[in-house]
Formats: sequence, C-alpha cells, structure tokens
Amino acid sequence: MGKIIAIANQKGGVGKTTTSINLAASLAVQGKKVLIIDADPQANATSGLGIDPKQMSSSIYECLVDDYPLEGTQVKTCVDKLELVGSRIDLVGAELELINKPNRERVLRNLLAQVIDKYDFVLIDCSPSLGLITVNALTAADSVIIPVQAEYFALEGISKLLNTIRIIKSKLNPNLQIEGFLLTMYDARLRLANQIYEELKGHFGDMVFDTVIPRNIRLSEAPSHGLPVILYDATSRGATSHLQLAKEIIAKNRKKKN
Repeated sequence: MGKIIAIANQKGGVGKTTTSINLAASLAVQGKKVLIIDADPQANATSGLGIDPKQMSSSIYECLVDDYPLEGTQVKTCVDKLELVGSRIDLVGAELELINKPNRERVLRNLLAQVIDKYDFVLIDCSPSLGLITVNALTAADSVIIPVQAEYFALEGISKLLNTIRIIKSKLNPNLQIEGFLLTMYDARLRLANQIYEELKGHFGDMVFDTVIPRNIRLSEAPSHGLPVILYDATSRGATSHLQLAKEIIAKNRKKKN
C-alpha cells in the first residue's frame, strides 16, 4: 500500500511544485513507483514534466467534478516509474462545483483508494491556498511536506497552515502527520538563511528535514525544458539535494514500518 504525501503551504513561491516534481522523479529513480497529482489550477507540475495540459483527454478536474476514475487518467512521464494525473486551468472552477457534492472533502481520498495499491508513493502538489481542493488533498494524505523558503517572511503563515492541519486531523483525517518541514531556496552564504534554519529547528526539531534545497540555476531552468532536474543536469546541486531528500524520506518510512 502506497503512502500519500501532500506538499502544501498557502504561501506562494516557496517551491511546492519544484519539490513535487523533483522529489517524485528522485523517488522514481530510486526504483519506487510514483504518482504525482497536480492539484493546482496553474498546472505547473504538469507542464514541468513536459506534458501539455491542452493535449490531455482528462485531468484531475474530471476526476473530482465528473467522477472519472483516476485509473486511466494517469499519463506516463519522461521518468520511468513516474506517472502524472495532470491539471488544467478549469480546476479553478472545481472549488464551486464541489460545494454541493456529498462528502465533498473526501472526494480525492475515495478516488485514490482505487489506485493506491499500484504505487509506493503518491505526491499531491497543492495550490497556494487553503481552499476545498487543498482540504481534499490533506484529507486524502497520510502526511504533509511543508516547504519553507529561506527568506525573511518564511515563518509567517505557517501557524495558519498548522491550524488547518489541526482542524483536518480533528474533523476529517485523524491519521494525518507532518512528514517534515523542508527548507528551500537556501543560500548558505547568507546569515539570514542560516538563522531561519536554526529557527525552524528550534521550533520543530526532528520534524525539519536534514536535507535543504539550495538556490540553483539548473533547478530553475529545468521546468522550462519540461524535465525534472535529475534528467536536465544530474550533477547539479538541485538534483543531488532532491535525491538526498528522496533517500531521507525512504529511510524514514522504512524505520517507521520496522
């Protein structure tokens, strides 16, 4: 049975999609069978894996709103063992269309129940909001990765997200855990970046990943080529850090099973 991990932070520009694409690809390179669900209307995870949203016959929108099964909606990506359920701009309207659905917070959870046995990991790339689709993702997930940008306002808004996670745990998904806080866009030369890492560690201790994701040109360039960084430049720091993160997550989950 696979593990479902939502990648969420209602603050934009913290590296959610970059983390989703590159962690998924790194887990797949480690031999894991991975599904990535693009739950963001901007569809950046879809285009970042080289898939044209206009060419897809169906997307996560049809699954959530029109009851399409996830099985058959997945598309193969440029990475062996990595599949994608893509997104399109029409997902913007899904929030409103879900409102009148019975069990509207559990639609994604029920969809995933049909395919979870096929995968080792399912990653859900959430939009930068705490709307109904993100609530669906957190209700479906076993755990959540919270990317935190190594900048001044980094810790602003985390309390809001943690409060949302608490509410979802109490009302919808009592088993939801925090997989970890991930420091992104890290520049070791900056005193501020080191201060934020120390502050995160001080607040959240072992819940902060040992791996940090550095600022890296190759990491920024890769999506415009429709490739995860591990295929674009496997020797770059962006690629090696995500590979390290994948290994950390695999080891952590192996330890929990034992």
